[in-house]
Amino acid sequence: MKKTIAVLGGGCWGITLACHLYYKGNNLALWEYDKEKAKILDRKRKLSFLPHLRIPKDIFISSDLNEILAGKNIIVFAIPTIYFRSTAQKVAQILNYPGSTDSLEMLISGTKGLENNTFQRMSGILEEELPKKLHQKIVVLSGPSHAEEVSKGIPTAVTIAGRNKKTTLLAQKLFFTPTFRVYTNSDLAGVELAGAIKNIYAIACGVSDGLGLGDNTKSALVTRSLAEMIRLGRKLGAEVSTFYGLAGIGDLMVTCFSHWSRNRNFGEKIGQGKTVQQALKEIKMTVEGMETTKATYFLARKMKIELPIVNEVYSLIYKNKKPQEAMTNLLMRKPRSEFS
Repeated sequence: MKKTIAVLGGGCWGITLACHLYYKGNNLALWEYDKEKAKILDRKRKLSFLPHLRIPKDIFISSDLNEILAGKNIIVFAIPTIYFRSTAQKVAQILNYPGSTDSLEMLISGTKGLENNTFQRMSGILEEELPKKLHQKIVVLSGPSHAEEVSKGIPTAVTIAGRNKKTTLLAQKLFFTPTFRVYTNSDLAGVELAGAIKNIYAIACGVSDGLGLGDNTKSALVTRSLAEMIRLGRKLGAEVSTFYGLAGIGDLMVTCFSHWSRNRNFGEKIGQGKTVQQALKEIKMTVEGMETTKATYFLARKMKIELPIVNEVYSLIYKNKKPQEAMTNLLMRKPRSEFS
């Protein structure tokens, strides 16, 4: 059955998801918060970062959130972490009107990150800001899925997680195609946590690349990164098995090794000796790992969890530590058992 869907976020991922769902036969509306950018996007029907993808004329594009949300069955959030709560608050104001949620079947987060100060996951922000009757309709989409490849129809596998089995299965059906395989998972905390913090480790791997270190070094970094992810996940109530799946090791690998990965690319520029601001200027896109590094660093300190790689990435970004010094610090740590 055809759905009416609002995708919030006019970046690479939001546009990719909007086009993906449109070509499955749904009615789509795309929200870009910047009025001028929305006008340009509506006129050109293209984004410079996805030159091969043309946005169908039938996808309605606007910066007017009231217009975008009117009568929608499904809302997809593809907003940078730093703007996620403010966007959820705007959505909540609109949904507070009588009858505005009657047709709403699902709210989907496609954002991977942790909020600074609160350390909250995106589904948690939605639960805090939206009416309680909608909480069972919240699901998250995660896994190894670069927009540059999904938008070309390159085979991809992802995970949909939610607390309500019926809603999760509906979301699986909504996204599933022969080239976009969707698995379900009930571990909402694990899926979101893995999807967020792997960006930190992608920065670390990028630094290794920028320093010109080899495959051995990068393999060690990825393996120890997974150990840190599991260590944090256990403390936060996530299931260990999730970190061995698509949302965990799957997303970690693609983000640490892919030339599409903006987090890896950012780290590589830092490793080459560029400043944070120089690296960001060259990337020209949101580097989610920066905000997540800060949130995870302070969360780990608060909970007294040892995350050496996170600590070094934090020092690189926020304390101007030299890349070679950070790498040396990791290598000179006291020897220990691999699985202790």
